[in-house]
Amino acid sequence: MTEIVTYVEMTGRDELEPAAAVPGLSLEPLERDAPLVVDLLAGVGAPHGWKSARRTEEEWRAWFAAAPDRTFWLLTFEGTPAGIVTYDPHPGGEVEIKSFGLLPEFVGKGLGGFALTLAVRGAWELAPVVSRVWLHTSSSDHPRALPNYRRRGFRPYRTEEVGRG
Repeated sequence: MTEIVTYVEMTGRDELEPAAAVPGLSLEPLERDAPLVVDLLAGVGAPHGWKSARRTEEEWRAWFAAAPDRTFWLLTFEGTPAGIVTYDPHPGGEVEIKSFGLLPEFVGKGLGGFALTLAVRGAWELAPVVSRVWLHTSSSDHPRALPNYRRRGFRPYRTEEVGRG
């Protein structure tokens, strides 16, 4: 099976096209050793075949160890965990949104646009100087993922076909 991976970026915080605010939806820091991190990444990724949905404990330890600067943020809706955002800072003021998504029970409720708005604002505020925010999405992700990224102001800069399986 082949999937299409699309890389998108913003090079200025003024490029963000925010979605309408959703009352009750918020983004807050999450400790990297909180068990909720693994649960959320697995839950968000399961419908899309993300590796996080099937990692062993040993693979999780290696994943965390490989990126000591990675930060984790909890999306909540009316106080209930609804999704997760992970950021990887890179040299030159770049921030990669490594993971972003909602748990399946929160998909289709009109939260995605504002959740992404919160995630992008958080990326721009992650360091004193951020020059670029980027991420990649895949054709196996939610079908509204790429359109949401584009509506928020991200521009594609690379696509590639990758074998999967």
